[in-house]
Amino acid sequence: MERYQHLKQTDPEIYDLIRKQINYESSTLKMIASESFVSFSVLEACGSILTNKYAEGYPGARYYEGNEFADQIENLAIDRAKQLFGAEHANVQPYSGSPANNVVYRALLKTGDKLMGMPVPSGGHLTHGWKVNFSGMDYVQIPYGPHPKTGKFDMDQIRQTAKKERPKMIWVGATAYPHKIEYKDFAEIANEIDAYLIADIAHINALIIAGVHPDPVPYCDVVSSTSHKMLRGPRAGFLLSKIEDRLQSKYFSDHQLNLAQRIDRAVFPGLQGGPHLHIIAGMATAFQEALTPEFKNYGVQIVKNAKKLAESLLAKGYCLAGGGTDTHLLILDFRNENFTGKDAAKALARSGIIANFNMVPDDPRSPFVTSGVRLGTQSLTTMGMKEPEMEKVADWIHRVCQNITRIDEESTKIRQEIADFCSQFQIPGITKPC
Repeated sequence: MERYQHLKQTDPEIYDLIRKQINYESSTLKMIASESFVSFSVLEACGSILTNKYAEGYPGARYYEGNEFADQIENLAIDRAKQLFGAEHANVQPYSGSPANNVVYRALLKTGDKLMGMPVPSGGHLTHGWKVNFSGMDYVQIPYGPHPKTGKFDMDQIRQTAKKERPKMIWVGATAYPHKIEYKDFAEIANEIDAYLIADIAHINALIIAGVHPDPVPYCDVVSSTSHKMLRGPRAGFLLSKIEDRLQSKYFSDHQLNLAQRIDRAVFPGLQGGPHLHIIAGMATAFQEALTPEFKNYGVQIVKNAKKLAESLLAKGYCLAGGGTDTHLLILDFRNENFTGKDAAKALARSGIIANFNMVPDDPRSPFVTSGVRLGTQSLTTMGMKEPEMEKVADWIHRVCQNITRIDEESTKIRQEIADFCSQFQIPGITKPC
């Protein structure tokens, strides 16, 4: 906390709350599948004086003076993103994942157009056409999702739906799908019906970098992502795309703009004003860290840990949505239990295991209580945990679920055990290496 000494003097209330959050994250198992730990370097970049600078526009074409270094910083972030993913074009200005997805719509669709996307109860994201989101209000979602029995995509059924409905865009991405996504198969469908194919890799970008998940870049028109979650960067979004628009002559009368230009114009001036330069600097730093062999090893270990955790829970008699995992996440399925996913998530949190309640395919319960709990392994992997530690984590999860009716008594014991356990690991951005 020594780096917060000015804050301690000027705003002790905020200082104290940050201190409490640090202590909380240092002593619990962070298993939310959309969170991780950033490095001290990323924190320093995000907390730098770059927050002072207004840099509306793009490198070399700003609307404010004094952006010589801002241009260099943004160009570094762009170049590193392109190198990291092998992309033709990158835009690093979206404020977060949902604004990045909004850009895709504004660049490529007209209000009322059809799109295919996974509904939230099936494991999709709000911005893939869900009815309460702008994407479901302004456009028409044609839903698809995993088969209720297998928990995996039925590509024949998805092709039939696409050919019948002929959407102009297909979203491929999820927040709660534990299996690999074969972008090549989706690309074949998109080509058959002249639809844009958009991958949302916010959850799985590190797995793609590590080579343990299929790569969408060769097959998709646009790839949307965030830099937080398992990429271990600041809370922001970015977009990768091809330069040329293979469908432009079909859907647009303005042939002067290629796909990359449409994306850039939709970001600015279409949806946003000045970019967050301090966050872009943090993204550049995170991209640089992700270009290292150590990061690839981390991506490989995330999947190993998830598989071991799934294996351990299955051995204890638990049901998992989709039968297991090929990625960083797994979903405990409590449909046959007398408690809900929300009950389990709250009991786990009181015991020091931080996760979220989540719907399972064909869930009979409402989204406010659900029948599932989603668990992710990227934060534990970032702390340095491997397969043996996953067995311990499974044991704690089992103890919590076996004692939900008397969890207050048992959770105190487990909470202390987990705090002692976490103290054995170095936590990036919190614990300084020895």
